[in-house]
Amino acid sequence: MKAVKAVKSLVKPASIELTKEKAVKFLMGTNEKQGFIMALFRYFLLIIIGFIYLYPLLYMISTSLMPLDDLLDVSINWIPSEFYINNYINAAKAMDLFNSLVDSIILALLPTVIQVCSCAVIGYGFARFDFKGKKIMMLILIFSFIIPSQVTMMPTYVLYTNLGLVGSLNAFNLPALLGQGLNSQIFILIFYQFFKQMPQSILEAAQIDGAGHIKTFLKIGLPSAAPAILVIFLFSFVWYWNESYLTSVYIAAIGTKKANNWTSLVVELKNFQDVYAQYNQYNQVKLPNINESIKMAGTFLTILPLLIIYAFCQKYFIESVDRTGITGE
Repeated sequence: MKAVKAVKSLVKPASIELTKEKAVKFLMGTNEKQGFIMALFRYFLLIIIGFIYLYPLLYMISTSLMPLDDLLDVSINWIPSEFYINNYINAAKAMDLFNSLVDSIILALLPTVIQVCSCAVIGYGFARFDFKGKKIMMLILIFSFIIPSQVTMMPTYVLYTNLGLVGSLNAFNLPALLGQGLNSQIFILIFYQFFKQMPQSILEAAQIDGAGHIKTFLKIGLPSAAPAILVIFLFSFVWYWNESYLTSVYIAAIGTKKANNWTSLVVELKNFQDVYAQYNQYNQVKLPNINESIKMAGTFLTILPLLIIYAFCQKYFIESVDRTGITGE
């Protein structure tokens, strides 16, 4: 009996030590596995950051679905008493949603496609060819991005006016074709870095097989640059979509003799109160007085197409961002 008790007294401390070791590994983790404390901290941090980004969107959706009585009721903060979709109907009527959406797609898509093509060619040229003045041109490229757009606004407007670009889509398309679209400098540098990292052996093998520079670019360069193309396309589309000032000045030519009916959802939202008042002025069927819910509904309708695009392209977009800077992939 004494021997058994002695054995038990030895086993018990060993089991306690083993349990403590497991608890420490569970909480602190090991080299192969993350601990519970670190995982908890990471998820807590992600939740906080996610809430900061999602809060404005959730507030917008909640407010846009509230009737006027809910706005005036201080006891209602997030969940409306009823889902009042007439706010969206009224906002869509005032903004002429269908025509504005079509104009927005045209104004964003055409220069985006042109810009992706031109930046790819320029980036490939900088990455694969050595010529006199290359470093100077790269410095000019970077310097032109550093200069604030407000500094060049007036000279650019005068130039576009003299060239007859104001009041037409060419005010966006022609600069994009020449590598001077919205933030083209960033896109050229992305393509430059991507093509610079391509294995030289692949290009040399294509040249040995008889492929010229153009064929090598079209058959090898562009297909391998698919991740960069997707990233640049999405960024460019969003920037053109959200550009309201240049659209009003160059495309719609508001306040000039070349003023036309070109508009976009962002432009309509920027002048939403005036647009809403004009609708009631020129239509027999009047809309209710504008309020915060209708404004939020108009805002959500403006960003909804971008949210849909991101929902479908999220997976490919993240993969492309990860692959854009990887050598030889």
